[in-house]
Amino acid sequence: MQTVAFIGLGNMGGPMAANLIKAGFQVRVFDLVESLVSGLEALGAYAASSVEEAAKNADVVVTMLPAGCHVANLYIGDQSSQPQGEGSQTTGANGLLAKLPAGTLVIDSSTIDAETSRAVHQEAKSRSIQCLDAPVSGGVAAATAGTLSFMCGGSKEAFASARDVLNAMGANIFHAGPDGAGQVAKMCNNMLLAIHMIGSSEALKLGEKNGVDANTLSEIMLASSGKNWSLEKYNPYPGVMENSPASNDYKPGFMVDLMTKDLGLAMDNASSTGSATPLGKLAHELYQEKQSSGDGQRDFSSIIELIESKAKNG
Repeated sequence: MQTVAFIGLGNMGGPMAANLIKAGFQVRVFDLVESLVSGLEALGAYAASSVEEAAKNADVVVTMLPAGCHVANLYIGDQSSQPQGEGSQTTGANGLLAKLPAGTLVIDSSTIDAETSRAVHQEAKSRSIQCLDAPVSGGVAAATAGTLSFMCGGSKEAFASARDVLNAMGANIFHAGPDGAGQVAKMCNNMLLAIHMIGSSEALKLGEKNGVDANTLSEIMLASSGKNWSLEKYNPYPGVMENSPASNDYKPGFMVDLMTKDLGLAMDNASSTGSATPLGKLAHELYQEKQSSGDGQRDFSSIIELIESKAKNG
């Protein structure tokens, strides 16, 4: 069985690593938070004291990190400290990719900008390392259940090599296209998610103002053309779905902070590619407003609270 190094054991990474252990992989884990490492150690993982120890002689390295800067620093390293000059090997000389043997498979499941992802791919290729950008969708519940959707960018060969590892963590595995395509797919998906979460919140609140029960209205829309994932799997109205964050004081879940970050990536990309995203722009502004009110740690479905406050404030 393959040895997998898993780096980044937060709300998503921890359950993902646990499912690899359950599937029989030899898993080495590392995170800056020691309690997260010890929790996986109790399940059978090897607790590494450093990234390098986790990745040493691993067949596969999986990362789940907060942002593009963390991914670039890990894999490529701090280029500002490297010697300059004609013919010098300045790119990636102190990053993790420089320490991995040729043939290693790297899977980055962080949600980051496509440009940084492509830079990691380029560095990996220069060292004969296989690489996939493979961000996920489904949230903590799907990470725990092993039913995540993976959106993968990279070569067909790397995608094929990653199949067994990805299948241990997800139920829907997609090859979106070449380097960075997974990040683009995730960016588009989350922009749409934000839009239909806001739309669902508006519709439910409008119905409520007119005396229609939220449970009843949800059932009607789920059987009609307004059906969407937010209504069906993640209803934002408290009490409609027993296990949704909305029925647990909007404990995340998927935080407002993270949705705001993802929408920011989409808006930056739209600007650089000359794409028109008027609803995406409005969604970003609304989530920024929600974040600035001090609710960044609440679940993103709590946007319905902002809709309600706007109604009260006129």
